[in-house]
Order: sequence, then structure tokens, then C-alpha cells
Amino acid sequence: MKHGKKYLESKKLIEENKLYDPAEAISLVKQTGKAKFDETIELSIRLGVDPRHAEQQVRGAVVLPHGTGKNVRVLVFAKGEKAEEARAAGADYVGENELVDKIKNENWFEFDVCVATPDMMGVVGKIGRILGPKGLMPNPKSGTVTMDVTKAITEIKSGKVEYRIDKTAIAHCPIGKVSFDEEKLVENLNALMSAVVKAKPTAAKGTYLRSLYLSTTMGPSIRLNPLKF
Repeated sequence: MKHGKKYLESKKLIEENKLYDPAEAISLVKQTGKAKFDETIELSIRLGVDPRHAEQQVRGAVVLPHGTGKNVRVLVFAKGEKAEEARAAGADYVGENELVDKIKNENWFEFDVCVATPDMMGVVGKIGRILGPKGLMPNPKSGTVTMDVTKAITEIKSGKVEYRIDKTAIAHCPIGKVSFDEEKLVENLNALMSAVVKAKPTAAKGTYLRSLYLSTTMGPSIRLNPLKF
């Protein structure tokens, strides 16, 4: 695979096979962000679990202390008073069947997170096969199926991120932007890792944190020392 000049310049800053401490990795990953836009910094985590077994699934959510730097668009499936509450709390889109039809018939996805009250899950279930693969299906474990829509919306807008392993036992999660101060990025990283460590399934055996990598949107990856967490 061919890489551009800026990528190759950034790659030279990273020592191959070195396991970086969190603070050092944060400082270095900011230096690799050479794009003309404010790149997102993402953490990739490979866990020692078997995703084929339900009892070894790792999924949850955490509110990052300093947010992600992204304006998150929230869609809420609710009706009546809860719909009005969602609008008052700052939801970008609120509705019922009309939103289901819009997503299903128009392939509309102008939102980043989907929240639903429990009584609306029967309606949302009609498009479960569409939302699920995109990671947009509301789920109680991530706090997106709830009657407290105000709390859910406030947390999401404040920097709540969801982590979830894929079929290869890897989770990808943003921790902020290149423009963030190093201290804030370190605090966001620690908050995310604390949540992931606490979410370790009792059925998981052996080494839980297999490997951790930090990277910007367009930059090379930096390997972190898992023992630091």
C-alpha cells in the first residue's frame, strides 16, 4: 500500500516495536496529525476474548471528561411527553414511524446516535437489520434505550462514546481531536480504558488487553504499553 509524503514523515517519528507510555504516545500522536483539518484521534483495542461467545462480548459506554470535539447528531424515537422532553433536551431529530419510513425508504442517516424509549422498541425493531450493522441500534447496555431521554441526550452531547468489539475482538473508539491539549487527551484515554478494563467478562481467560494502538484520521499508528492500564 502506497502512502503520501506526510504519512511517511509521521511514520519516521515512531520507533518500530516500541511500547509507548500513554503520555508519550499522546504527545507523539499529536505530532503525526499533519492534515489540513482537525483530525480525530482514535484508540484501537484488541482484547483477549472470543466474540463468538455471548458471555465474552464486551460492550458499553463512557462519558469522556473532555468530550470528543465532535458535534454529535442525536435521533430520538419517542412519543407524547417524552418526545417533547427530547426536543427540549436538544435532540436533533424526534419522531416515530415517519422516521422509520425515512430511514428504510430513503436510506437516510443524517444522525450519529439513536436513542429510544422502551415503548418504541417495537417500532425501531422494524429497521433493526438496517441500524444494527451500522452500530446505530439503541441498546440498554449503552444507555440508549431509556425513559430518561434528557440524561441520555445530555451525556451523548457532552462526549459519551460507545465501545464494542467486532468479530475480530477489536474495538475502535475516538478519544478527542488533535487540537486538544495533551492533558485532556490523557484524561479521556484513561477514562475510556478504565471502563474497558471494568467491562472484562468473567469468562475471559488469559491476557485481556492484547494490544492498543493510537492513530489520527490520516496518520500511522502508535502502539501503547497495555501494562500501563
